[in-house]
Amino acid sequence: MKAVVFTLGCKVNDVESGSIIHGFKEMGYAVSRELIPADIYVINTCAVTAEAERKSRQAIGRALKCNPDAKVIVCGCATEKNAQSFLEKEGVFAVVGAKGKNRVLEIVQSGFDSAFSGVQVCKDTTKYEEMPLPECLKTRNFVKIQDGCNRFCSYCVIPYLRGRSRSRLLENVVDEVRKGTALETVLTGIDLSAYVDEKGRDISDLLSALKGLDTRIRLGSMEVSMVTPRFLAVLKEMGNFAPHFHLSLQSGDNGVLKSMNRHYTREEYLEKCRLIYEVFPNAGITTDIIVGFPTESEEAFLNSLKIVEEAGFSQVHAFPYSPREGTNAYRKYKELPKAVKKERVERILAVAAKQKERYLQGFIGKTLTIVPERTIDGVTEGYAENYIRVYARGETEKTLTKVRVTGLKKDGVSAELI
Repeated sequence: MKAVVFTLGCKVNDVESGSIIHGFKEMGYAVSRELIPADIYVINTCAVTAEAERKSRQAIGRALKCNPDAKVIVCGCATEKNAQSFLEKEGVFAVVGAKGKNRVLEIVQSGFDSAFSGVQVCKDTTKYEEMPLPECLKTRNFVKIQDGCNRFCSYCVIPYLRGRSRSRLLENVVDEVRKGTALETVLTGIDLSAYVDEKGRDISDLLSALKGLDTRIRLGSMEVSMVTPRFLAVLKEMGNFAPHFHLSLQSGDNGVLKSMNRHYTREEYLEKCRLIYEVFPNAGITTDIIVGFPTESEEAFLNSLKIVEEAGFSQVHAFPYSPREGTNAYRKYKELPKAVKKERVERILAVAAKQKERYLQGFIGKTLTIVPERTIDGVTEGYAENYIRVYARGETEKTLTKVRVTGLKKDGVSAELI
């Protein structure tokens, strides 16, 4: 029997799909992440933008083109908005939602018993849901530690779909990391800054418990409030922390930040960056910026352009604002013209590309440590501790490897093995 688990959206979705895949394999299924002919399809959807939701619906049709007689289970954030509309699509057996994804494996184990058909959306968002551990990878493992969000940014639909913040028990996280064999472990969640388990232990407590383990620890996307002197001190003491900070910005203008319901100013954000560089001089700070938010004037946009250089970002993910029905921004504001948003995205990406080049230039002649991912034509590729993409001449074993940076590449740096 063959199964496909097709994933759209964020890294958390991807980790959850990994758990479902492992469950399928335990039942003897051959599993693929690509839409190929199969007996069962699990479509793990996304709703962060209208485009993501459209692609989620489209994936169901693509799956049934591969095998019109297959059983289809749909889960993920898009189904939380209107589960019935997904169920009405021909060929869909059940709709599970973003919460309670363990139900997917229960449905399969039941032999698709009719009792499991229809909408199976879980309403309980008070406790963290443990799932089967994904398969351990040699290079990089992603470990989910938290779900849900309490922030309610005015543009974001995710808190309404994934529910309130809930955190995984510290011991369970440490146990999964210990069992892993990866050179690098990435801790991921919807809002890592909200991590507080049922015993009251926060993200700093968790990181202290991971100190000295035989894997490099990297953190997923962070909120500004997470960066405190105590937090940075814990990271410094770990010895196995990768100093890469994906610090969500969204806008460099105080007025826009306020209308987004982001609880910091550009000055506070820049101060957090300063603190990071003070403790980790070679840190990589990457970010997301929403361009063309309805309250973003040209002057406000220029503030976002300026902060790209002021913060010294190593990389910027900039994308146009996408109105999401049900959010405060959707109700309150009129959308800017698409042409304005497109032009501003192009401008900010051009500034970001120059800033990235300046950042990378500062590492020529310096030593970095990479996780080797693959070797092609005698060149080993991998990511350094600060998330610089490295292309090093020569071959090496699958172990943390030191390299010396020799020059720049289109999406990273060239280097030589040490």
